[in-house]
Amino acid sequence: MEEFYIDDDGIKLHAKLNKPEGKKKCPLVIVVHGYTGHMEEQHLLCACDAIHEAGMGTLRVEMFGHGQSDGTFREHTIYKWISNLLKVVEYTEKLDWVTDLYLCGHSQGGLLVMLVAGMCPGKFKAIIPLSPAWMIPEWAREGIFFGLKIDALNVPDVIDADPEHIISGNYVRAAQTIHVEDEIARFEKPVLIVHGEKDLTVPLEYGEKACKLYKNAKLVVVPGDDHCFNMNVGCMSRAVREFLTELY
Repeated sequence: MEEFYIDDDGIKLHAKLNKPEGKKKCPLVIVVHGYTGHMEEQHLLCACDAIHEAGMGTLRVEMFGHGQSDGTFREHTIYKWISNLLKVVEYTEKLDWVTDLYLCGHSQGGLLVMLVAGMCPGKFKAIIPLSPAWMIPEWAREGIFFGLKIDALNVPDVIDADPEHIISGNYVRAAQTIHVEDEIARFEKPVLIVHGEKDLTVPLEYGEKACKLYKNAKLVVVPGDDHCFNMNVGCMSRAVREFLTELY
């Protein structure tokens, strides 16, 4: 395992790269956490284990304002995360051992994966959004922010729905301009969506809707599970391993 930083215009992004032992060349999966998350969360580690079992490498990266990366949580936006991930993709394209590139992201990381895959669909063989929070832009336009009602036309400069994670109003303003359906329509390669049946953060209906909108998607619903697969993380990881094994 290699630990290092990837530079995005002066912003250092904390990264950990795992290449399977004994392999000269293999596919690589970029793995991204969600809103308030980091790369060492249990559900992400289990997803990475499944990826490794499928014979692929992983590159875990923490986005702006999260984990050990530069930037403050308060000032992060989805636009900044898009810039981060595009720079990470550029980094991976310089690795001579990578045969194919995949994206995997949880929650807001799942939204990020959906957006970037649509922006440059030719770069990725498949994507894996886990509990993808792709309703964020829709809710932002409606004036909904994680349970807090705000004025969608006059967004406050500071939003403190969660006192431990105060966010700039620019997060909502930026999200309002994003239309995920446009990027979904541009990605025609395989998609695996894994969603907990009892997810209270991102309702299952959004996983179901995304699956219908993609041209080549499969939805695995984890019975009785929550947003981070705390009840049956093995079901999630098994779905990831089987999906990748079929493609590899």
